[in-house]
Amino acid sequence: MRFHFDGNQLFQIKAIESIADLLRGQPRTIADFASPDVGSLFGPVRNRLDLDEMQLVENLQAVQRRNGITPDTSLQAIDETIQTAIGQQQVRFPNFSVEMETGTGKTYVYIRTALELNRRYGLRKFIVVVPSVAVREGVIKSLKITQDHLRTLYDNVPYRYTVYDSKSIAKIRQFAQSDCVELLVMTIDSFNKEDNVIRQSMDRLQGATPLFLVQAARPVLILDEPQNMESEARIRALASLRPLMALRYSATHRNPYNLVYRLTPFEAYRQSLVKKIEVASVVKEDDFNQVFVRVNEIRTAAKTVQAKIAIHQRMANAGIKEKAYLFKPGDCLQTKAERPEYASFVIDEISVADQAVRFKNGIEVGVGQTQGGDQAVLFREQIRYTVEEHFRKQRRLGSSGIKVLSLFFIDRVENYVGEPSPDKGLGRDDRLYPGIIRRLFDEAFDELKAKYPEFADKEAGDVRASYFAQKSRRGGLSETIDSTSGQSTEDRAAYNLIMKDKERLLSLDEPVSFIFSHSALREGWDNPNVCQICTLNQTVSEVKKRQEVGRGMRLVVNQRGDRVSDEKMNVLTVVANESYELFVSTLQAEMEEAFGKEGAAPRPVNARQKRIAKRKPLDALPEEFINLWEKIKLKTRYQVTIDTKQLIADVLAPLNRLKIDPPRIVASKAEITADQTEDRLDYQHFGQRVVASLVGRQAVPNIVEMIEDLIAHITPPIKLTRKTLIAIVTQTTNRQAALDNPQEFALQAARIVREKVVQQLVDGIQYFKDGTWYEMSEWVEEEETVSERLVPVDNSIYDYIVVQSETEKRFVEKLKKMRNVHLFVKLPNWFKVATPVGQYNPDWGLVMEEVDAFGEAGPLLYLVRETKSSTVADELRGTENQKIHCGRRHFVGALGVDYDVITSADDLRKL
Repeated sequence: MRFHFDGNQLFQIKAIESIADLLRGQPRTIADFASPDVGSLFGPVRNRLDLDEMQLVENLQAVQRRNGITPDTSLQAIDETIQTAIGQQQVRFPNFSVEMETGTGKTYVYIRTALELNRRYGLRKFIVVVPSVAVREGVIKSLKITQDHLRTLYDNVPYRYTVYDSKSIAKIRQFAQSDCVELLVMTIDSFNKEDNVIRQSMDRLQGATPLFLVQAARPVLILDEPQNMESEARIRALASLRPLMALRYSATHRNPYNLVYRLTPFEAYRQSLVKKIEVASVVKEDDFNQVFVRVNEIRTAAKTVQAKIAIHQRMANAGIKEKAYLFKPGDCLQTKAERPEYASFVIDEISVADQAVRFKNGIEVGVGQTQGGDQAVLFREQIRYTVEEHFRKQRRLGSSGIKVLSLFFIDRVENYVGEPSPDKGLGRDDRLYPGIIRRLFDEAFDELKAKYPEFADKEAGDVRASYFAQKSRRGGLSETIDSTSGQSTEDRAAYNLIMKDKERLLSLDEPVSFIFSHSALREGWDNPNVCQICTLNQTVSEVKKRQEVGRGMRLVVNQRGDRVSDEKMNVLTVVANESYELFVSTLQAEMEEAFGKEGAAPRPVNARQKRIAKRKPLDALPEEFINLWEKIKLKTRYQVTIDTKQLIADVLAPLNRLKIDPPRIVASKAEITADQTEDRLDYQHFGQRVVASLVGRQAVPNIVEMIEDLIAHITPPIKLTRKTLIAIVTQTTNRQAALDNPQEFALQAARIVREKVVQQLVDGIQYFKDGTWYEMSEWVEEEETVSERLVPVDNSIYDYIVVQSETEKRFVEKLKKMRNVHLFVKLPNWFKVATPVGQYNPDWGLVMEEVDAFGEAGPLLYLVRETKSSTVADELRGTENQKIHCGRRHFVGALGVDYDVITSADDLRKL
């Protein structure tokens, strides 16, 4: 196979011309030899730029306007002092950025841009700087496979690409002295330290350093993934090359210096320049029966060591949610989880050396490991789903000459490379063990291939390969593959196949089609026929979604090497360990973070422009307010009664009807869509199915344990006798659900108990004055806030009303215009009424006069009003409704004050 390239893709041509037009007005230089200050011995041929900064800015602005980018007013240049052959010199070089979505030919564009700069202006020396070995190998491959295509486009111009090798100074001399187009590929780490070979003086160079040769050539830097080169040390290293300019290419710029061209992911997605994405989520649902503990990290300080541990915490609404907290030795996880199941999880030791947490109950959990999470079962189902999706897609696309690849990302290398014990299986209390991913893959492949004849004669070991960053002897990570690395022949062959020989990997004759990797392939490497990406993480991945999906966004190619544009064939399936809703929202958030979202949020307030709302002196308060305050300031206590027999009946009726799903693993799929007018992602859900049941992976509870679970999940202040709870548990007809999923049964039963108890409390509540009151002096004299939140008023005790929303602002503005409203105040946060469902803070106190149809004024009315979007009880949330009910009993029943709920100031006219 040989890749074929289309040289007429408009979006790529625009990116190339955007850079080339920056130098408009620059004469074409045939050759420019370095001045004698470097030494005539070397005779380097260098780049030259005759335009001044003002001309560059004018060209930059013209290009930006043409591409719909807000023009910059100046060049964003890098200024550094560097060491040259003639001593220290100040170097200043401009930086220009091109932003292109992953998979749209970024590398092709910058290689061709270098040749275009040579054709127009005679520039010859280019250095491609990359952040890693993986990116370097991808660049080298692109240079190799585009060579014939580009020579045809550029009239067989002589150009040469070279990979920097610290052992071959001849390559540096060739780069500097050659008068043809030279592209030198270097990793940033090869020249960013003082002990790099390129910075050492050499006898062969008469005491000079190879770096001086590079500096003399005044190269144009092409920075691939420059967001990885933003540290001070790396910026100094780039400046030390004494470049003419830097061209920055990325899909995710951290600092887009002088952006000249942008192809956003939304535009690429809408124009079908990349694959469509669909998310297949494989998640565990309704299983809180095991004690879940995951150690995320261990932190050390001068005198303390702490572990960040994720647990399943009981929430105020009786639900359970995963949350992570910092714990220290001696802490009990129950204090945060608020669940009795965690009582035995007391931290005995946090080992920095072993990167593990030991609990006094004998359980040890390492960093990144999970206790009680059924992680092995999740891994099994993710792998099975990916393998079957691969088989299905290969059957569909194979007739078009397309070989499908699947890429697995894992976060612990030993879960793949370790040797599994032959007696390991997925039992009730299974934990992850070395080699589990490889074993689960082999089992899934061998089982599923029977349904797909095209794979029936293949062995699992022949179709999978892996590439991981290798541990160096000094404990760091090295991606260098050589004869002394200790790698097997099989490992080196896999490296060459994945990193260097894309054509053979894409051939239907090559059996390898499943690739396993760690972080080494998350950036800089991709393959057009990656159609499935499976993220096997013990936690929800913290790696950027755009970084993950970018490995498979390029359009597929067939056996002739031609790109296939058919949308039905270009679908990337991401098999994730999170819901598709969360995946889509996270991907959307990352895109908005990178590219912004017009009109996504209200205009931020200016925190510096603050004003003060001042209260009138206490002895000068209006009489209307004093009379209102006398009526509403009184405090009350409430009295309630519970009918136990009725409560049991009220609980059993919904509990018996309740459908409680057993714990299970569910796979579902959704396609990610892009809005045609807004930069917004959405999804269309295809459906879901249960792929594994988790029933039986915990001990069957007895009646005592069920009662204890129920007591543990009924949150304060609700307290029922054991006799009442026993009656509920023994009389329910929904016993099988309680046995299959005891924790979910306890959660749902506790929720129903709480709802029914609270409803009885609220329905029968009575308020009585308790002889105390709120003091008028509690109204603060001044309240400072940003000016946007202040509305000036005349008929209140403050000269401004502080509002918290646009709805409140509109309400105040209307009250100001109502002549019959003598006075109104926003009741302060400390003015509260006690209720069984929490403290209630009413909104407004008003004094207004009743006016008849002829404008005749009647008596003054003293009112308390709550503002809501609706006055229909069924449309309000449960606790809102209950608090309003209690507020009415307090104000009307106990204090004799008119109280109601309104939706706007217009409702006051109905009086």
